[in-house]
Amino acid sequence: MKKYRPVMERIHDFKPVELLPGEGTLRDDLARCQDCGIPFCHACGCPLGNAIPEINAAALYGRWNTALSRLLATSPFPEFTSRVCPALCEGACVQSLHGMAVPCRRVELAVIERGFTENMLRPRPPAQRLTLRAAVIGSGPAGLAAAWRLNRAGLRVTVYEKDARPGGFLRYGIPDFKLEKKILDRRVRLMEEEGVEFECGVEAGADISGRLLQSRHALVLLATGARRKRDLPVPGRELGGVHFATDYLTAQNRLLAGEINSLPPHCNAAGKRVVVIGGGDTGSDCVGTAWRQGAVSVCQLEIMPKPSETRESSNPWPEWPRILRSSSSHEEGGERRWRVSAQAFVPAEEDPALLGAVLCHEVGWNKKDGRMSPVPKQGSEFTLPAGMALLAMGFTGTEDSPLLSSLGLTLDPAERLPRDAAGRLPGRNLYACGDAAAGPSLVVRAIADGLRVAECALEDLRAISL
Repeated sequence: MKKYRPVMERIHDFKPVELLPGEGTLRDDLARCQDCGIPFCHACGCPLGNAIPEINAAALYGRWNTALSRLLATSPFPEFTSRVCPALCEGACVQSLHGMAVPCRRVELAVIERGFTENMLRPRPPAQRLTLRAAVIGSGPAGLAAAWRLNRAGLRVTVYEKDARPGGFLRYGIPDFKLEKKILDRRVRLMEEEGVEFECGVEAGADISGRLLQSRHALVLLATGARRKRDLPVPGRELGGVHFATDYLTAQNRLLAGEINSLPPHCNAAGKRVVVIGGGDTGSDCVGTAWRQGAVSVCQLEIMPKPSETRESSNPWPEWPRILRSSSSHEEGGERRWRVSAQAFVPAEEDPALLGAVLCHEVGWNKKDGRMSPVPKQGSEFTLPAGMALLAMGFTGTEDSPLLSSLGLTLDPAERLPRDAAGRLPGRNLYACGDAAAGPSLVVRAIADGLRVAECALEDLRAISL
């Protein structure tokens, strides 16, 4: 079970809300893990294939160095996944069949933080440095993972990042109260000490051409993410106060990092009624951020039905349980409403250029041709007063960019980079990994894909050299 700082304390700052687990509090849970007959957590749950039973056994008996080495054998960045992963492993935990799952994610957090605290994690440059160079475009979780793997193989790796600092969505999309950026900076420093070079403020395809990248590097790996935002084209969308959630979260993160001196007015919820449209993690992050900025009220809307509090028969173990979940931000207050769709944004009476309210209606769900679709309920319209509306409805795919044009690449119908099973793109020495090629997903899946494609690229290089 997660342990958080008191609500009335944490809503006044952006410091981490989750408390590190104590060794004693984990012991009973770790003992329960050892009662498992056939573990499913690592195979059916964890995309990285972490050897969770071995890690937990070592932690139970205080062999923290062994636990750390087992963890790092499959996971390059446990300090990220232990903070922002939804813990797919726990959904597949045998103990969850009849009770609480073993808190594998919190064990991972305890192991990696002990590793850093006790100086067990030191730079490990490759034993042999090759003359081959590799370029990784994008420094999100997939790009960092690919760069880490290629560097370990001895390649001279340069990561190109268009933003001011590396990290991608980890830095600019996730609030500090979930992932403090000093955690990210600590890992980047370690990678630099191991030989990875970061070129920030450089947009590949604009500041440096794709052809030049190809000519200078034995391989070029695109990890640009899937940042094309899903919009809501309804009346009033142009009103001041209606914005994408990720733009809002990015502004707050830039302020905390000192990249900007003050929040733009449209990114400051102080004194405003806030409506968040979208019930996922990004929407939840907006809820927590709005409270910390001083919002008067916060209401989060979700068009889907309210999930069940327990597994339904159509969602058997060890599948990921599709049940009702509440984040730390939801515990801080506000309202959540399901089966609601925003119909229009209404101008404010005092200034028609600004948002004054969100017109909504309730929806039912009908099944047609095997697909579920929302149907407005007649007479269910209602209005929510709002000075800010944040669109947190996810992402649809990869954005077009000068880099794609420079490399002669076009997106497939699903707005993804058209790679093959090994991650290869059309063109010489080109690869793609993470959300840019697989579609929007989880941080842990992006890391796993970055490692996989990097390994495939290395195999190609080995085949050429033979």
